[in-house]
Amino acid sequence: MLDYAALQALAAVLREGSFERAAQRLHVTPSAVSQRIKQLEERAGQVLVQRGSPCTGTEAGRHLCLHLEQVALLEHQLRSRHPALLPAMAEHTPTLKLAVNADSLATWFMQAVAAFTAGGTELLDLRIDDQEHTGLRLREGEVLAAVTTSAAPMAGCDSWPLGTMRYIAATSPAFMHRHFAQGVTAQALARAPMMVYDRNDRLQEQWLQTQGLTPSEAPPRHFLPSAGGYVRACEIGMGWGMHPMAMVQEELAQGRLVELRPEARIDVPLFWAHPRSARAALQRLTDCVLAAAHESLH
Repeated sequence: MLDYAALQALAAVLREGSFERAAQRLHVTPSAVSQRIKQLEERAGQVLVQRGSPCTGTEAGRHLCLHLEQVALLEHQLRSRHPALLPAMAEHTPTLKLAVNADSLATWFMQAVAAFTAGGTELLDLRIDDQEHTGLRLREGEVLAAVTTSAAPMAGCDSWPLGTMRYIAATSPAFMHRHFAQGVTAQALARAPMMVYDRNDRLQEQWLQTQGLTPSEAPPRHFLPSAGGYVRACEIGMGWGMHPMAMVQEELAQGRLVELRPEARIDVPLFWAHPRSARAALQRLTDCVLAAAHESLH
């Protein structure tokens, strides 16, 4: 049987980034935290914590922390339904680590968050990443569930199709006049600055390839990792970028943004995935996510 006091020490070190801060959070000494993790590593037969500044978890260490989160969530649900069964145990509100792409978080996913938090006391720890990389966080044990573009089933995971998010290439009227006065041609696209969310964002490149440009012809680019700031940057003419249509309908209607090529849109399929072992523990969250996606996505 796992030593759950040692698992709590492991989770605290990975969450706080150091043995000292973990000890403060657990109200024990740093040596006690170190001893608990040492014993856990000896029983596991492998390193669970990469010592450094900050301390990080190995893949095995991260998966053990996710196991602890699932146990805490199940106990929390059991206590809510049958408080007399766990009368002597101190209440520990579980925190669920989720990975979601910035565009989903800025649009439909907040409906799921609102419904889930209104119906319980569980806490959320949201990690933002490109939709093509959130699945990697799930596979590596960083998060308990993720919104991802991966249609291929992940080992040990359940997956549900959520629908598609429609993206359009858009910029300001002034930018269109300055860079595409002679039309949105491949030559003009190769020269016009484009907005990129971060280094993992490949959506603009995918759109350019549909327009006949190769990666070697990539245009100059600005990086701006803020969903709202990204839209604003295109409004003021810094560059053109790919936007979720649901996010920029008002800007399009008022003429602050215009599409580069209205006939060239990209539909990105999204999926909700989590470990099969967490199916019961995450059922309410899954229901909230599926309901919000059904209302908002294509």
